[in-house]
Amino acid sequence: MTDDGAQRPLRADARRNREKILAAAVRVFTTQGLDAQMERVAKEAGVGSATLYRNFPTREALVEAVYRNEVARLCEAAPALLAEHPPMEALRAWTRLFLDYVTAKYGMIDALRAIAAAGESPYGHSRELVRDAVATLMDACTAAGVIRTDIGPSDLAAALEGIALTSAGADRRPQAERLLDLTLDGLAVRP
Repeated sequence: MTDDGAQRPLRADARRNREKILAAAVRVFTTQGLDAQMERVAKEAGVGSATLYRNFPTREALVEAVYRNEVARLCEAAPALLAEHPPMEALRAWTRLFLDYVTAKYGMIDALRAIAAAGESPYGHSRELVRDAVATLMDACTAAGVIRTDIGPSDLAAALEGIALTSAGADRRPQAERLLDLTLDGLAVRP
């Protein structure tokens, strides 16, 4: 911290270590859930335990950072996908990323609930951020004339949440993808 209380930017190596820890934590929490050991995260990231704990002094701090990072990555993907693909393909690709996000979140759900029960809000504005990303993708699809205009971003976000609730977990991924395809096919403009 500086004298005025502001955080200094991380050095490049410290930023890389933090990113490696967050990526490893997603993999470990997704496969092992709340039973995941912090040492396993450090090993998977290729850093020492001291580096892990310097960045994330508690399991809760790591879980919350992973969750916020995953939400940010998901939402930041929308404009990037639109730059690389036609709108409907971008929307379809983004919904697959949404499933990845939900699968990671599912592995951390007990920890996230414990954080929320302790009075913290790991979710923050995540629902609004996701809706904004959906709106960006749907606006592009509407402008291209490839989706119906009577379905709004809140409707699609609710459908995605419903699919997530019923099909969360890696073992249900094929069903979740079929449900996504069914939903997106229902959005498409028919000739």
